[in-house]
Amino acid sequence: MQIKRAIGNGLRFIFRPISRRISPLPIGLFIANFVVQRILRINSAYRFSIHFTSRVAGQIEIGENVWKSFAISGGCYVQGMNGIVIGDNTLFAPNVVMISANHVPGDLTRWEKTGPIRIGKNCWIGANSVILPGVELGDNVVVGAGAVVSKSFPNACVIGGVPAKIIRQL
Repeated sequence: MQIKRAIGNGLRFIFRPISRRISPLPIGLFIANFVVQRILRINSAYRFSIHFTSRVAGQIEIGENVWKSFAISGGCYVQGMNGIVIGDNTLFAPNVVMISANHVPGDLTRWEKTGPIRIGKNCWIGANSVILPGVELGDNVVVGAGAVVSKSFPNACVIGGVPAKIIRQL
């Protein structure tokens, strides 16, 4: 695993400066993501590009235009053991964590059965946010940076804090 991490860091060092000079879109990151997914076989089960510093596992349904956000936002961790459903046009900032299942206390091999995480359409998930098992976010929800989302929220609101609460309605 250390070798894969070293290769990933090397790819980041090589391709980030190239992508800044060629295009405002991170072309170098797409190339690095391709190498990591297709050659090193990290996150290879997914047909969309995932940033090479991110880890994705489990059953995940992703809407239209979400893959672009996953390709660019590094450091995300997505654990979908109970499933994750992400609506169209949802944006993810770096280092977002989504955990859809907790392990049974005292037995790390078994997962608690809960509902999936459901994120509506046109949501924006801020940097370093954590979304916990069974959470449902309505459409057009903005999650503030660093929020810990442990319960569900309705459509069109801004949430933030630890634990997350509604800051205002949109």
